[in-house]
Amino acid sequence: MKIDILSLFPEMLNGPLHDSILGKALDRDLLRVAITNFRDFSTNKHHNVDDTPYGGGAGMLLQPQPICDAVVSTQETAEHEGYSTGRVILTDPGGKRFDQQAAAELAQEDHLTFLCGHYEGYDERIKQVVTDEYSIGDYVLTGGELPTLVMIDAICRLLPGVLGNEQSAADDSFSQSLLEAPQYTRPAVFRGQEVPAVLRSGDHQKIAAWRLKESIRKTYLKRPDLIHEQQLSEQAKRFLAEIRAENL
Repeated sequence: MKIDILSLFPEMLNGPLHDSILGKALDRDLLRVAITNFRDFSTNKHHNVDDTPYGGGAGMLLQPQPICDAVVSTQETAEHEGYSTGRVILTDPGGKRFDQQAAAELAQEDHLTFLCGHYEGYDERIKQVVTDEYSIGDYVLTGGELPTLVMIDAICRLLPGVLGNEQSAADDSFSQSLLEAPQYTRPAVFRGQEVPAVLRSGDHQKIAAWRLKESIRKTYLKRPDLIHEQQLSEQAKRFLAEIRAENL
């Protein structure tokens, strides 16, 4: 996969992109990332990319010309390298809520372009080059760099080969519309708390059942909105009924 990021502050992105899982994916050529400062595409002599809004109002808006020209340029470069023009993602508080399903969908693409907004907003006409708008939550950040990093991390860990254990992504919270079950490592006893005996039993069938039930319990207690009974197996439905009875 190739990812293009258009930002006024490339330095905010370089560090996180080259550390941990993302850094390893880049080193192994499983992922390619190009960061473009769309100020470089400004056609005015001062290289301004913002201006006051028509009709008045506070703050400054990003102009459409530098952004649209930057998108066209990155798409042309990607096509020359053998990628598709891909999807162009605008980070915006008014966009669709980004979730694990969206991450899985975007992970199927071979090319993604992220537009990082800034200032008080942007000229509406930049949307002529946008295919998707996403928000990571109901709050406002200074710019789109942090949401972009969050989305890239969630997407790229789903790419084949990025995680050392492919099962890790499948078991993650939200991947099955349930939160992940509690996990434990050594020591077996810590500050009086003992690792559940079933996890040390070596009985993989019992361990799988325990993890499913505890996953349902955690979801029921913390995020009941995620539980869709029609999507649960018969075993999971029995566990859910037991957990509900325990918490009456």
